Amino acid sequence: MPIATPEQYGKMLDAAQKGDYAYPAINITSLVTLNAALKGFADKKSDGIIQVSLGGGKFASGINVGNAAEGAIVLAEAAHYLADKYNILVALHTDHCQPDKVDSFLKPLIAATAKRRAAGKGNLFQSHMLDASELPLAENMKLSQELLKLCAEQEIILEVEAGVVGGEEDGVDHSDAPAEKLYTSPEDMLTVYEKLQGLGRYMFAATFGNVHGSYKPGAVKLRPEILRDGQQAVMKQYGKEAEFDLVFHGGSGTPMEQIRETLDYGVVKMNIDTDTQYSFTRPIVDHIMKNYDGVLKIDGEIGNKKTYDPRSYLAAAEKQTAQRMSAACDDLLSTGKTIFGKV
Repeated sequence: MPIATPEQYGKMLDAAQKGDYAYPAINITSLVTLNAALKGFADKKSDGIIQVSLGGGKFASGINVGNAAEGAIVLAEAAHYLADKYNILVALHTDHCQPDKVDSFLKPLIAATAKRRAAGKGNLFQSHMLDASELPLAENMKLSQELLKLCAEQEIILEVEAGVVGGEEDGVDHSDAPAEKLYTSPEDMLTVYEKLQGLGRYMFAATFGNVHGSYKPGAVKLRPEILRDGQQAVMKQYGKEAEFDLVFHGGSGTPMEQIRETLDYGVVKMNIDTDTQYSFTRPIVDHIMKNYDGVLKIDGEIGNKKTYDPRSYLAAAEKQTAQRMSAACDDLLSTGKTIFGKV
């Protein structure tokens, strides 16, 4: 049963926190990207997190339907079926849901899990992300409290964010975010703990200069010590058990030493999206350029069915994306650490 139960997911996060490693979390949009994620994790004997964004769900539902929640349900149900063929544990998660999308995306998905549980099945999704970072912290926490209680009723973990991840991803643009919003203060981290403690299990995307998108090394100025200082402030006041399960967004182009440093400060999940988008597209472009006369019917010719068959290049895209996910397992030190069969 490789889609983790709520208990297994909790133990996955506990193991990562205790062992100073993190799980790669890949955004998927299709069966091809889903299979790539499963292969990448399985090849490295690593557990992992597969997530669906609003844009990914909308895309998966098809042009005529265009419904993010419906597409997310389709991908999640497919994951439940396909993941059963692997000897690793996988958790399903949804990425960046803004406050104005809660009623059309998060709540229908929470309801879908409730319906599944009532039928004696496991959770559809094991965790969801509320990105209310656009709101003042007090309003952010009020909405986070409401959703955390709703999630806890179904044994779902909620990911929350305080501070803004810069750049643009999946149609959400924070390129003009003020510099101070890119860094979560220790005071804000204390507020998050005090407002959410005891309501249910959650993960926390604290920001430390993260920026979505693809950048050359050195272009993004991360300050991992912000995570250290915030964790220390919370644990000094409330004890070791108050340590956050932190999430790292916007890591493209991050030097390896900084990635590894964040693991020491409690990061248990790192989103991988921009890099896997490129790893998916790169072999398709290579195929098209090398087989130009075959994939196109040029000057009245008939082309080559073997090269314009989508399977010929999508298989290459799946393989390359799986390799990128395997590299992420190595980077985040989750390789060989599956707890499948142990819990």
